[in-house]
Amino acid sequence: MLKADLHIHTKYSMDSNTSLDELISRCLELDINCVAIADHGTTEGAIKLKRIAPFLVIVAEEILTPNGEIMGMFLKETIPSRLSVEETISRIRAQGGLVCIPHPFDRFRPSALDSDILEAIVDQVDIIEVFNARTLPFQNLNGAKIFAQKYGLLQSAGSDAHTLSEIGNAYVEMPEFNGRDDFITALAQGNICGSRTNPLVHFLSLGNRIKKKFRK
Repeated sequence: MLKADLHIHTKYSMDSNTSLDELISRCLELDINCVAIADHGTTEGAIKLKRIAPFLVIVAEEILTPNGEIMGMFLKETIPSRLSVEETISRIRAQGGLVCIPHPFDRFRPSALDSDILEAIVDQVDIIEVFNARTLPFQNLNGAKIFAQKYGLLQSAGSDAHTLSEIGNAYVEMPEFNGRDDFITALAQGNICGSRTNPLVHFLSLGNRIKKKFRK
């Protein structure tokens, strides 16, 4: 069985400082043996990690559209930010990727995809992230799960780690898989695990973003 954290950021995101070597060491320490690296606006770190990690790495990207974020999974190259929702999905599909919606219905996250848009494109969505460890503790997590069940969508979970200590806070226990199509079958048999992260980590992300902006 795999212990898969399907939403992690690295130093290639503007609000994270986690190096690839640090990430590998932390995953090995926690027995996390599958990760989806979904940096903001780039697949560079994910592609590099896939070459060197001793465990499964899914190349993903959190892509910002004018209506919120969409995650592409099993990508081969970066998809630009600020494209329309329709164009973003088209480019994910062109790479043979899967369309995942991260942190849906999160009222306190400006980057969450607009719920009306989500309803409109539901037939183009493969996966709903039903547990994101960074969701604030007073929010109801059932909305995403109910939505996924209503439309028969695959359910995923991830720590959304922007710092090293967050890795593995949420994950999916699932069978081993070999490639995109096998992943779909394995995820359908997955079990969501983990707990919410201390909300103070959001300040660390903000600090990383400010530091990187000033360095530029």
